[in-house]
Amino acid sequence: MARSICKTHPSVTLAGHSGNWNFIFIPGSNLPEKTVLRFDMLTSDEEGSWQMPQAAPNVKLNCIWLTLADEKRMIPEAVDMGGYTVFDFVLNKAVKAGEELIITIGSIGKTAEKKNLAQTFTQRRRPFHLYIDTKGKKAFPKEPEVFYLDVKGGELNNIKIIGPSIVSRNDRFDLMLRFEDSYGNLTGYAPEDTLIELSYDQLRENLNWKLFIPETGYLSLPNLYFNDPGTYRIKLTNLQNKNVYQSPPIECVLSAEESLFWGILHAESKRHKTAEDVENSLRSFRDDNALQFYASSVFEDETSTPSADWKLLSSQIAQFNEEERFVSMLGFQWFGQPSVEGLRHFIYPKDNKPVLRMKDTKSNTLKKIYRSHSPKELLSIPCLTMAKGYSYNFKDFNPEFERVVEIFNYFGSSECSAKKGNPYPIRTKGRKSGMSETEEGSIQKALSKNCRFGFVSGGFDRRGVYKDTEQNDQIEYQNGLTGIFSKEYSRDNLFTSLYNRRCYATTGARIIVTFNIASMPMGSELDTHSKPGLEFNRHIEIKVSGTDKIKEIIVFRNLEKYKVLENLENEFECIIDDSDPLSKVVLKASGDSPDFTYYYLRITQEDGHIAYVTPIWVDYIPPKPAGKKSKSK
Repeated sequence: MARSICKTHPSVTLAGHSGNWNFIFIPGSNLPEKTVLRFDMLTSDEEGSWQMPQAAPNVKLNCIWLTLADEKRMIPEAVDMGGYTVFDFVLNKAVKAGEELIITIGSIGKTAEKKNLAQTFTQRRRPFHLYIDTKGKKAFPKEPEVFYLDVKGGELNNIKIIGPSIVSRNDRFDLMLRFEDSYGNLTGYAPEDTLIELSYDQLRENLNWKLFIPETGYLSLPNLYFNDPGTYRIKLTNLQNKNVYQSPPIECVLSAEESLFWGILHAESKRHKTAEDVENSLRSFRDDNALQFYASSVFEDETSTPSADWKLLSSQIAQFNEEERFVSMLGFQWFGQPSVEGLRHFIYPKDNKPVLRMKDTKSNTLKKIYRSHSPKELLSIPCLTMAKGYSYNFKDFNPEFERVVEIFNYFGSSECSAKKGNPYPIRTKGRKSGMSETEEGSIQKALSKNCRFGFVSGGFDRRGVYKDTEQNDQIEYQNGLTGIFSKEYSRDNLFTSLYNRRCYATTGARIIVTFNIASMPMGSELDTHSKPGLEFNRHIEIKVSGTDKIKEIIVFRNLEKYKVLENLENEFECIIDDSDPLSKVVLKASGDSPDFTYYYLRITQEDGHIAYVTPIWVDYIPPKPAGKKSKSK
């Protein structure tokens, strides 16, 4: 029996390219009149997916039609399958075996500009399905005929330079180069004679590298090192078009006691749904986004994350966790009573841990969860604390479990209200329902109530409480990043650093920040009992290496802007001595806790990116009065 033939023309395209796509089907047997051909593009309306064409007789732009041997066009019926669309063609005459049927997606006419857009991500052998029912009853077989089309990376648009943020002098390190199109796909699509020149400040004379663009789209440069301490930025110049690409800053020090690692704790891949496509989701965060750590953040309910999906997720998280390459941590989101508990991201430091479901009586409140775990068994990270309906008022703040708070994610910052200067407030574009800000979840207010936590960032999400954000016209920003200082690159060490608040948040830029008071780093708690000099002077050290020029550095002391530094270069270092008597500036603490002052930084670059730097606390413990001297006899 003759087999059917499926061909595509063209068989290869570039991501995001506009064109006409022909799917040629040659049946191996006769197709009678009234046969139904169901064409499934396996696409949706999600951003970046293959564009859905229109099915209407008079439409000539971005449409779909079937051409038979007599060259007459047939327009299909668009069938809504509940979330995606398929196209049904009903043959108005019989088709003999060996005759061509051509399904075309695009525009009619040679001069038409608005054709059909290919998906914006690469995919080898991208399938399109054709189901055939010869009886005309739309009872289709399970196995379809399949067309394949390769989607490759488009024209070279960017070179991403991936390397460490902190290195020791003369220590060897590797750089990874990703040659990307405008959508972030790896690409080798560039003129054949394209050369890339590598350089940086204080370049050694004997190092003069000119690089070809590899077909794979990525290249490793091994065994680089710097002879002298300082801040370096690797520069790549396209010698053909003179475009220049620069790496994030690399800080070279005499001897690095800690390294700085970049990752994201709460986010979903825009392309891969974590619960359904775990492996590709993790691979995307590790390779495409060049992250050094990631924590899963599925929602705890059975509908979003069935037990089988949690088991698969746990297994994949364990497999992807690899010291010195990529740290993956097991986590989930949990939404409790608004204001009192709010939205949480729980993270485990170990593998094969259970998801804590709201339906279970042992884990339906935060207090029960905290009672059944020790502090270092899991982190409880409040998220969206200023989002109305999902907020957290910090009245029951638990300093043992809530060691860090998500100050920024894809939908805004919970630092403070827009009226108080928040450049990324939580709000919608118009009057549609959606998340708006509420003062009760302000992180500044929580800090002033003596809640002590570090700052982390989150990213894009369309699950759980976030599922309606697109329909609600919610304002969206960009994925944040979390920087973690750690002595070793392993899950245990990164988790410990999070617990110790040795971290800070950015809006996505790899801004290097060091912030010390009396030589103690961000996240530290100091007091005037162990350091009496703090009562009279707080010696503040700040060093910033930005990815752009620094527009503003604000040093917050409690709720006030203590110092504002403006219009700086992309490298800045300063020392500030706060010599106001500590007893005059402290905030009153409740109960038996000592009065306190906290300091934190908000660093804003010219390009709008921000670093939110975890506070340092100074407790005021008044000196005990000296005892009376006894009179001499």
